[in-house]
Amino acid sequence: MENRTNFFHLHLISDSTGETLISAGRAASAQFKSAQPVEHVYPLIRNRKQLFAVLDAIDNEPGIVLYTVVDRELAGLIDERCVEMGVASVNVLEPVMAAFQLYLGAPLRRRVGAQHVMNAGYFARIEALNFTMDHDDGQMPEDYNDADVVIIGISRTSKTPTSIYLANRGIKTANIPIVYDVPLPEALFTATRPLIVCLIATTDRISQVRENRVLGVTPGFDRSQYTDRAAISEELKYARSLCARHNWPLIDVTRRSIEETAAAIVALRPKLR
Repeated sequence: MENRTNFFHLHLISDSTGETLISAGRAASAQFKSAQPVEHVYPLIRNRKQLFAVLDAIDNEPGIVLYTVVDRELAGLIDERCVEMGVASVNVLEPVMAAFQLYLGAPLRRRVGAQHVMNAGYFARIEALNFTMDHDDGQMPEDYNDADVVIIGISRTSKTPTSIYLANRGIKTANIPIVYDVPLPEALFTATRPLIVCLIATTDRISQVRENRVLGVTPGFDRSQYTDRAAISEELKYARSLCARHNWPLIDVTRRSIEETAAAIVALRPKLR
């Protein structure tokens, strides 16, 4: 029997960047494998003229409407027009804000894009991102004691994307490749401040990722050795022995997303303080 995928229109209206909506919409859509969303993202919708143009677009391609609009008048217009068009609409933030208001017993201040205010947390994230980019792939080892986290692991264990994800949460992260029989920087062993964690995966998974990697022409590079399962098994054995020797925790990323790996690292931090 032929497998057929259904598509539906998913309209995302935001008075800010739309990042919250995109994450929520994709998280919900992922639960319905038989239907794929066609995303229509409308960021920075802050007046009636902008909104009417969006509502006309929805009328032309009806679907599900998710929105994060704090202005009550604009939110009311969205709900009213969606009822008229016969499409479902959900104000994603409203039930969350209502729960906060009920628990905190404080009045709600409706501020557009409040989550993007350039406060101390914002600048901490920028500082963490700069640090992480400067200390990618074993660079500047003399600064490892300034890191919050140091990620080690053999090639293709998602060290860099995990580091960047952590940096976006304000966690200064360095990462170092483990190369068989190549000593790690001495500064790693003398660092007392950061959490040092090793990422591993199954031999098959690493081999598969390495096979799919597009590599530049590097003199002396042995592709067969790079993807050979026996060689990868030796690399993993070496990484495990290093971690056992220094009591560094291991995280298997074989079936984890970058977000899940980062969450596991964050969960380890207070335990080792």
